[in-house]
Amino acid sequence: MLSTRLLVAVVLLPVGLAAIYAGGWVFAAVIVLILALAAWEYVHLFRACGMQPAGTLVIGGAILITLGRAVNRFESAGWIISLVIMASMAYHLLAYERGRDLAATDFSITLSGAFYTGWLGAYLISLRQLPDGFWWIMLVLPTVWLADSAAYFIGRSFGRHRLSPRLSPKKTWEGYLAGVAFGTLGGALLAALWSRMAGTPLAFTPLEGAFLGLVIGGLTTLGDLGESMIKRQCGAKDSSNLLPGHGGVFDRIDSWLWTAAIGYYAIVWLLI
Repeated sequence: MLSTRLLVAVVLLPVGLAAIYAGGWVFAAVIVLILALAAWEYVHLFRACGMQPAGTLVIGGAILITLGRAVNRFESAGWIISLVIMASMAYHLLAYERGRDLAATDFSITLSGAFYTGWLGAYLISLRQLPDGFWWIMLVLPTVWLADSAAYFIGRSFGRHRLSPRLSPKKTWEGYLAGVAFGTLGGALLAALWSRMAGTPLAFTPLEGAFLGLVIGGLTTLGDLGESMIKRQCGAKDSSNLLPGHGGVFDRIDSWLWTAAIGYYAIVWLLI
């Protein structure tokens, strides 16, 4: 299992790094694809437990929100959000009229799917659009990868105290604290490394990298647990089997969604 996980990561990592480096519409297209797949998995998770979210609106809403962010940042957010809300309500009103008694619940799931995957995920594009955006996203994403990896390996080897027994019995406080520590240290080291490699002064220092790592390592576990909550309720082990050894796309980006939004506002409000 571990060898399969590593093989998939080795194959996909260069593609992701190339898209980050290219930026612009290349990066936006990759993010749209990732979020569309995650939205599709979100729909199928809830359908597995008897709900009927509108798949077209969840996936289409996530894509539209992400494309809007790529085109004009937040300027189109108002009409896109309004359109997704009203279209979803209209769809589920019709579903209720046709006999679907849980249409109101389905309506809530449709909206949450479009916004959870699309609105939060689109902050990856917002990060890339910042001044020095390439370096910011190369600081934020590897930091969460380091934190997640440390939490996984140290928790598996040394974990004794369960962090969230009902949601994710394999997660431990030892793993969580390791993730926070490695996220903080990794953020500082990456900030120092990128500052040296860039050749020009960047907007962050190792201390600010450590701060980002601390915040990311401390909070993004909630994104992982949030997806676990959905899977537990729906009786699923993984969001899909698209990525051998990893599960689905949603399984891989559950903490990225939180990382993107938290990282963006930490940078905009506190660091630049």
